[in-house]
Amino acid sequence: MRGGGLLVAGTTSDAGKSVVTAGICRWLVRQGVKVAPFKGQNMSLNSFVTREGAEIGRAQAMQAQAARVEPTALMNPVLLKPGSDRSSQVVLMGKPVGELSARGYHGGRQQELFEPVLACLEELRGMYDAVICEGAGSPAEINLRRTDIVNMGIARAAKLPVVVVGDIDRGGVFAQFFGTTALLSPEDQSLVAGYLVNKFRGDVTLLEPGLDMLHGLTGRRTFGVLPYAHGLGIDEEDGLRVSLRGTVRESVVAPPVGADVLRVAVCAVPLMSNFTDVDALAAEPGVVVRFVDRPEELVDADLVVVPGTRGTVKALAWLRERGLADALTRRAAEGRPVLGICGGFQALGERIEDDVESKAGVVDGLGLLPVRVRFGVEKTLARPVGEALGERVEGYEIHHGVAEVLGGDAFLDGCRVGSVWGTHWHGSLESDGFRRAFLREVAAAAGRRFVPAPDTSFGALREEQLDRLGDLIEEHADTDALLRLIERGAPEGLPFVPPGAP
Repeated sequence: MRGGGLLVAGTTSDAGKSVVTAGICRWLVRQGVKVAPFKGQNMSLNSFVTREGAEIGRAQAMQAQAARVEPTALMNPVLLKPGSDRSSQVVLMGKPVGELSARGYHGGRQQELFEPVLACLEELRGMYDAVICEGAGSPAEINLRRTDIVNMGIARAAKLPVVVVGDIDRGGVFAQFFGTTALLSPEDQSLVAGYLVNKFRGDVTLLEPGLDMLHGLTGRRTFGVLPYAHGLGIDEEDGLRVSLRGTVRESVVAPPVGADVLRVAVCAVPLMSNFTDVDALAAEPGVVVRFVDRPEELVDADLVVVPGTRGTVKALAWLRERGLADALTRRAAEGRPVLGICGGFQALGERIEDDVESKAGVVDGLGLLPVRVRFGVEKTLARPVGEALGERVEGYEIHHGVAEVLGGDAFLDGCRVGSVWGTHWHGSLESDGFRRAFLREVAAAAGRRFVPAPDTSFGALREEQLDRLGDLIEEHADTDALLRLIERGAPEGLPFVPPGAP
């Protein structure tokens, strides 16, 4: 096999495209296939920095790990980072190239990017035995089909077979499969080979009559029914899609090592980015992580995290409007732990000078750290390595703000004053020794008898999750049929399902 491919599309956003793509990558690499992930265009505030200093979607970095290859900009050539409901920063081949409204992007710029996107896919296909592509949203967004560079547009150009994933846990999956197919043009339909049911609970024999009827209606088979699996919420693409009220980050099922649990509250700031930073905390036995948006929810928290954001000034205003700013100030005065990461770190400082992101000019920060921030036009993209609390730390940086640290104790690239810490480094808590040392400090400051588990390896837990994804594909999908699609493309003679695209 050389240059084989498959596009994993979905009936909706969050149908499971990202995890199915990762699962297929992990299953293939375990079969000895050299495989890479690809997503032509991604919209996400969860991003990652590759070793060559390129910014790509965090989901594609996770899929590369599933494929056991180093992530590169080729795997996600276009990344859109929303700055509001109507505009996004456009990142091309890992570097920001400007800010565009949705109308401006879909009105012409997106089509200009089609050739570079296709060239990246073809380059990957020349390097790997197989490339598993992920679509975006739904391929049946008929208002956007003309400018599509990530779903059927790329499938048509690259002659990729398409499998459509549907989330049955939401209900209506048969209508979604049929409607998605029936809204495509005959040319697009000819590439849709069939379907994959995701998140099924119960007895699959009860589902089979419906799958048979779907086959009769569309002429297309279902390649598998994947059961609902807990604990696979890894590296989401588009942010938290459910209400934040009561949302708890999934944790490993293990009792605390010490006498107490440790409660972590994450302020759900607007345009929250890289909230995956707290996954490593949630992986610790006895650590409970929840997202909050009210000051009273900070009262019983042992640690409050102010996470990254694509809008630091907007996040500051939100913290003040909600009363969270005053609650954070009280915590700092009482010596109770607070951690600011990237935009959250900037918000904890004394002053922000922003003529780039918000164009708000000089804005007062919360004044909890002796730091002044000036936003620069050039974005910092880096993979730093350092030491903190006596432990080696690795991380990655994605920010326009340049911090001038005027005091406090050194902490990575930021500082610490009492029980308030701040750094631009994302991913630092994935360094096991540092995370344990940090949690010991938090527990001591919070007066909790919490003890970090001595052997938790975040990297090993992530590998276990990726193996579980591979197991789902291997055990519940028709892998022989999927392999035929990857090698040979969509079967000939797939019937047209009316009415087709309008």
